Amino acid sequence: MSPLIWMTLITSLTTTTIIIMASYHWLLVWLSLELNTLSILPIIMRSNHPRTTEAATKYFLIQTTAAALILLASTMNAWQTGSWTIMQPTSPLTTTIITMAIMMKLAIAPAHLWYPEVLQGTTMTTALIISTWQKLAPLTLLYLLMNHLSTNTMLLLGLLSALLGGWAGLNHTQTRKILAFSSISHMGWTITALCLNPSLTTLTMLTYMTMTTTMFLSLNTSSSKTLLDLGTSWTHSPILLTTMMLTLLSLAGLPPLTGFMPKLLILKELVTTKLLALSTTLALTSLPNLAFYTRMAYLTILTAPPNTTNSEHKWRFKAQAPSLIPTSALLTMLILPMTPLLYLTI
Repeated sequence: MSPLIWMTLITSLTTTTIIIMASYHWLLVWLSLELNTLSILPIIMRSNHPRTTEAATKYFLIQTTAAALILLASTMNAWQTGSWTIMQPTSPLTTTIITMAIMMKLAIAPAHLWYPEVLQGTTMTTALIISTWQKLAPLTLLYLLMNHLSTNTMLLLGLLSALLGGWAGLNHTQTRKILAFSSISHMGWTITALCLNPSLTTLTMLTYMTMTTTMFLSLNTSSSKTLLDLGTSWTHSPILLTTMMLTLLSLAGLPPLTGFMPKLLILKELVTTKLLALSTTLALTSLPNLAFYTRMAYLTILTAPPNTTNSEHKWRFKAQAPSLIPTSALLTMLILPMTPLLYLTI
């Protein structure tokens, strides 16, 4: 792909998301979502492999279906109310259709089955873009529509997503699929936070994006596509493998690390609003996530694999680590003491 085409696609991808964040008209949102989908498809298909074609087809079908539902719901809303404004109160049917569309775009359970397959069929860098930047536009729509959505439904979807994301990730050995189910689980926590406090949702999403960026960059640098690759990557860079282990534990939400911050604040908000059963169940859904994160962390640095010819000479093929890894790794591990400042500022 030529640099000019690559720059055009990346510019279009970022611009459409920013337009969605700044818009208040349903037609402009729908148009931006369609352009956003068309911008990411060539990026997914840039490596000539049947899996990338399959992933691009699945992504295209899901995203266009969701955009068509949004166009249908916004047209119905304009027909009934005479307004295209996003903040305009809508009928229950319109609200339900829009909720379904946004859940499909965010890969919230039970509309999550496409997400691991798409991430598995793309490169690590493209999977990072889909897992982080592509979440911002649908989440912005949820921010704007939250006052018109059913709180009980959103809390139920968040709990279901956190539960299924943990359970389904236990049975996989592909790192991209495991991170996909991790993303589904984190989206469940984010949706729950959105029902409680929008500022807390922003903090949760920023923390998730930082941790996921560190993880994907580390996996990409060490060329670790499966759990077996993790065990033989220790000769590549011990420091990078240590960073990867701590990032995994941060994603699991263990207390000394940054990943514990959003979970602590969300559970605190749930307990404050007297939702004790929901908070207890949501905390228990972290256990399956902790299981597969701990398994990955165990394979990264806590085991010594056999010395094969491939692993002994892997040091000859060291790749230059991205300069973003040290910064994102520090943010992933050491922000917990700044929780009060971040919670009150964002």
